[in-house]
Amino acid sequence: MSQSPALASAAPSGADELPPWPQRIGFIAAVFGMFMAILDIQIVASSLNEIQAGVAASSEEISWVQTSYLIAEIIMIPLSGMLTRILSTRVAFVLSSVGFTLASLGCALATSIEQLVILRALQGFLGGAMIPITHAISFSIFPRRMMGAVQAVIGMVVTMAPSVGPTVGGYITEIASWHWLFLANVIPGVLVSWAAWRFLDFDKGDRSAARRLDVLGLALMAVFLGCLEYVLEEGPGDDWFDDHLILMLSLTCGLAAIGFFVRTLRHRYPIVGLHAFANRNFALGAGQGFVIGIALYGLVYLMPLFFGYVRGFSSLQIGQVMFVTGVAMFFTAPVAGRLSGSVDLRVLMFVGFVLVGVGSIMNACLTSESGFEQFFWPQIVRGVGLILCIIPASRIALGTLPREEVGNASGLFNVMRNLGGAVGLALMDTVRDIREDYHWSQLIGAVNEGRGVVLERLQGYESLLAGHVADPQQSALALVGQTVAREAQVLAFNDIFLWLGALYLLCAPVVLLVRRPEA
Repeated sequence: MSQSPALASAAPSGADELPPWPQRIGFIAAVFGMFMAILDIQIVASSLNEIQAGVAASSEEISWVQTSYLIAEIIMIPLSGMLTRILSTRVAFVLSSVGFTLASLGCALATSIEQLVILRALQGFLGGAMIPITHAISFSIFPRRMMGAVQAVIGMVVTMAPSVGPTVGGYITEIASWHWLFLANVIPGVLVSWAAWRFLDFDKGDRSAARRLDVLGLALMAVFLGCLEYVLEEGPGDDWFDDHLILMLSLTCGLAAIGFFVRTLRHRYPIVGLHAFANRNFALGAGQGFVIGIALYGLVYLMPLFFGYVRGFSSLQIGQVMFVTGVAMFFTAPVAGRLSGSVDLRVLMFVGFVLVGVGSIMNACLTSESGFEQFFWPQIVRGVGLILCIIPASRIALGTLPREEVGNASGLFNVMRNLGGAVGLALMDTVRDIREDYHWSQLIGAVNEGRGVVLERLQGYESLLAGHVADPQQSALALVGQTVAREAQVLAFNDIFLWLGALYLLCAPVVLLVRRPEA
């Protein structure tokens, strides 16, 4: 599709001039909207039990409160570039913000799981465009010399929002009710929509582009990304291709992907411009964004899983532990932004990958008693590392592109990061199941009554249970089995942290393939 001059007009008249204050206020509003959209991915994570009770959902159905949002959001993100070309940046962002706000209100008023899942999908789809549009605005209105500070703000939002989501959700649910997880978006959403409409009027849409819209390409992309996200979300729990639905959707995803790429590469006006990948720095930056997404979303998923399954922590306790990562990111972001203006971006990203790898390996020696103290320093190291990765990655990927290509490329960059998170979660679930079974088979062989320590533990359990259960011996055996299962879980988590750390340490040298960005 031929690019309109929509975003090009956003540039200040001089290459080093700051945008006028109205545009800066509009940018702040856009960043806040992006924060809400990313926060809402994880804000329900620690409150699913309360939501499940509130809408009378089954344990299988409640997972769709998150899955539906992610599937819809990942479909919308690459469409953002097309929307800004057709409607203008202001109109596209305001429609996204207003739609997100109304869908949030609907989620709070939902009375059944079916209503909530549909409204969560609408919330993710309508609000998803705010994420890449905000990236595009930053590269369109600010001079390159300001990118360090600007990307520090965006990097802090992108990394903090998923990290503090469970914490914020836990506090809100504890203080009020789960309905306020969504009602809390209404007033900020109205303010963001008003500010964006008032202060982001710096370009014009090209309505003629709507007549060239590739409807078939849009349908193929929606089927491809939607099926891919579903398979990655549900595959680990359904034994992957042993499940008929997962198998059929995987085949559908593959066929749709082939059709989408063929259509996009051959069509004169493609729905998404893949030509951005011809830029070496964008291709490598997007690939690094994919790897960053694995840790960014995977660690937010992995830690609550450990504390919930192994330690039995409440949602509020889990949120309090995970808050450390958010604090580390918050205080590191300004420093990282300033360094990105004076230090080679490749060096920053290299250090960031190493820190994320080291921080993950620091948690590879967990026990069933590990808690806040054992996660404190690893979270700080990982938090600092993630900020040092995120800021250079977006600048490397988008900073060398022409302004008129930034909107489309921003959508692709964010899709790659979200896909990294989806793939990471699927792999973590699969690896956890496989390694848990492996460690169970290794440990259970050592549990026999011929060993003194086992006999002592059994006798201790029997004496505690005597008079409380009908068969103390059988109950004691069950407790020993639960202990073995718990230890197998802990060892599986250790394996994931170790392999995740190794992945980041191995990816660090890839940064050297990036061309040094110009000042």
